[in-house]
Amino acid sequence: MVKKSAAETAWIAQTARTLGFDLCGVAAAQDFPELQKLNDWLDRGYAGEMKYLHDPRRADLQAAMGGVKSAIVCAINYNSPEPYSTEVTHETGSEPRGWISRYAWGSDYHEVLWEKLNALVAEMRKKFPEPFEARASADTGPVQERVLAKYAGLGWIRKNTLLLNQKMGSWLFLGTILTNLELTETVKNKDSLQPDLCGSCTRCIEACPTDALVNPYVMDARRCIAYLTIELRGPIPEEFREASGRHVFGCDICQDVCPWNRKSPRTDVEEFQPRKVGAGESLFNPRLEWLLNLTEEQYREAFRGSAMKRAKWRAILRNACSAGGNAGLNRRTEHGEKIYAALEKLAAGEDEIVAESAHWALRSKNAIE
Repeated sequence: MVKKSAAETAWIAQTARTLGFDLCGVAAAQDFPELQKLNDWLDRGYAGEMKYLHDPRRADLQAAMGGVKSAIVCAINYNSPEPYSTEVTHETGSEPRGWISRYAWGSDYHEVLWEKLNALVAEMRKKFPEPFEARASADTGPVQERVLAKYAGLGWIRKNTLLLNQKMGSWLFLGTILTNLELTETVKNKDSLQPDLCGSCTRCIEACPTDALVNPYVMDARRCIAYLTIELRGPIPEEFREASGRHVFGCDICQDVCPWNRKSPRTDVEEFQPRKVGAGESLFNPRLEWLLNLTEEQYREAFRGSAMKRAKWRAILRNACSAGGNAGLNRRTEHGEKIYAALEKLAAGEDEIVAESAHWALRSKNAIE
């Protein structure tokens, strides 16, 4: 195939923006240095139970798609207007609430990105008449999106391992299209990549409650609250429960404290706004009482079409128990009594992991009888 011109790459980026993406760039498929570091990271056991990260295709784009020549990387901002987790305070006696990561407040981002990526491929097929292969993925394929995004000129990989764009911040969903079209790269050489502007700042590392960022640019996922509350299927290790605070699904702290995110633009995209569930409940800072009393049927209804369904019902209850144990409960208050009652019911239940978590919460040093 004839290599596409810079103007045609610019057309792809403009079409992506028309479809709702905020950023789009193209990188030539190659053996990026970061891809070769994956095996060392895996050998250290940092992936925990995430077996899918051991897929060898993640370190080799040609294995991910035979004949791939280019990677198109698109990003969309999901930073809705609500306060950051570090800005939300809880007064003594107020109704206990649990934190859900910002990315999971709205519709399942996989589906939102997948639809837009497929629409971009459809427009490309109209623009380029010759037959070509294109494989789109939205955090689902065996590719390292952040690495591809870096070399497509979308930003740099910051010390907490996430992609950061100087203007957009780090609240970015990433989607990729691998293709055998030979496209002109957005960035001509490595010297033209967005520079690492983290400088001497280590706020993300210092703010992590569980010390998951073992070194700048290196995360031990086994210590990360997001891993512990979403990917881990067994009990949360006791050494991390108190540090996990009121987190019920994921964690935003390392992004919340980043200076570059102070001026991150807010999105009005409807799919990324906090959804309403149940009887007027919102996924922004929801009540722990509601979470602890969720039946499996209510869970399926509330989180249909939500990224939260990845954690499964029992994990949400397990996490809510830990959050309850950290809530400073006072049984002599109305709210405290309701949380105690929910925890006692779960402690007597048949699920061993949930029951153990509930027992831990009931004997937590933060609880007041």
